[in-house]
Amino acid sequence: MNILTLNTHSWMEENPKEKFELLLETILEKNFDVICLQEVNQEITTSLAKVNDLYHPVASAEPIHQDHFAALLVERLSEKGQDYYWTWSYNHIGYDRYHEGVAILSKTPIKASEVLVSDVTESVAHHVRRVSLVETKVGEKEIAVASVHLSWWDKGFQGEWQKLQSHLKQLHKPLILAGDFNNPEKQEGYQMILNSSLELQDSFTVAKNVYGSYTVGPGIDGWKDNEEPLRIDYIFTTKDWIVDSLEVIFDGKNKALVSDHYGLVAKMTL
Repeated sequence: MNILTLNTHSWMEENPKEKFELLLETILEKNFDVICLQEVNQEITTSLAKVNDLYHPVASAEPIHQDHFAALLVERLSEKGQDYYWTWSYNHIGYDRYHEGVAILSKTPIKASEVLVSDVTESVAHHVRRVSLVETKVGEKEIAVASVHLSWWDKGFQGEWQKLQSHLKQLHKPLILAGDFNNPEKQEGYQMILNSSLELQDSFTVAKNVYGSYTVGPGIDGWKDNEEPLRIDYIFTTKDWIVDSLEVIFDGKNKALVSDHYGLVAKMTL
């Protein structure tokens, strides 16, 4: 499996259309099996769009608008001959103007669901967190993939992680958890994940080959006072996965920047 995760910061970057095109070109080039995206946005006020049966809606989702970042990406990929099944879970209103959520794109058919992990449920509160979850197959083996955007350690992470862990324990299949966890490596939240009863591994530390290091630079949204680069985006897996390689992408060295976060690409086998 070849998987990409990226917090897209969609439509909030300078030159967002150019960065969208670079992301599109990279997906076409790399031909990812699964793509996990966070901060997947659409303007609240834009017109509704038509969607086809590649889209698998879940209960929380707002109707898809014409500027929906993932919908546009899937549409453009289909035009180029790469079809992706996809889903999107709506979290909250971002920056007073966007419906913001998390998405998963998959080359293989999906069963889509979501996990409400926050105590808050009203979309106007920016602390609402839902995890997008799909069940799909690698060859004949069933797996589950989660696109994750959790809160900071002292602003809800502990409870969110406990709820997510409890839900995922019921699946009894190989897991991939990819996304923005908002908890730097080796700190409390990171250790809580690795100490989980899910018995997860950090693909960065177990990969046979690793390229790159950090996933955000200093002073990004949510980390304004931070003066050091951090690793807060991860691809965690259960230990039945063998991680062949893990690389940081869209960091200005391995592809140009497309977001305030860098992406991660993992190649792994069961």
